[in-house]
Amino acid sequence: MIESVSTREVYRNAWMTVREDVVRREDGATGLYGVVDQPDSAIIVPFADGGFWLVEQFRYPAGRRAWEFPQGSWPGENNGTQEDLARAELQEETGLRAADIRHLAHFYTAYGHSSQGCDLYLATNLTPGPPAREVTEQDMVHRWFSEDDFRHMIRVGEIVDAATLAAYAHLLLDRQA
Repeated sequence: MIESVSTREVYRNAWMTVREDVVRREDGATGLYGVVDQPDSAIIVPFADGGFWLVEQFRYPAGRRAWEFPQGSWPGENNGTQEDLARAELQEETGLRAADIRHLAHFYTAYGHSSQGCDLYLATNLTPGPPAREVTEQDMVHRWFSEDDFRHMIRVGEIVDAATLAAYAHLLLDRQA
């Protein structure tokens, strides 16, 4: 087991904190761990008519646009439950409202360097409406894709978001239960 010896904050902004921890390993050796702390996020799979509603936007760290399921975290302080967050992200990014929503899983997005977890929800019985995107999402678009198209987009690299891929894997497992 690795134990923390000391920790110091290296950087902070409205979305994350970066810290550097001195750790002691089982054999007594010490080392450094860089950790990104972020609040847990929610990802929502909007399923309708045998397919999914996806959003596409430019992701600055990757330097490209890609398709993904709607997702996000509360800005600043927590403003509600994870289900509230999932519903808010769905409406904000696509304009859709879900009559039915079901929690499928909790997973970590990059637990080798980040504390952020992610709650996955399946949304069905969707009603359209206008999106209410944040200023940082002004280039975002949303569109429905058949499940066959979705799988093809994974194969050709149009869907590369790890949370979206994990969400789809959990959805497939849920269908087999």
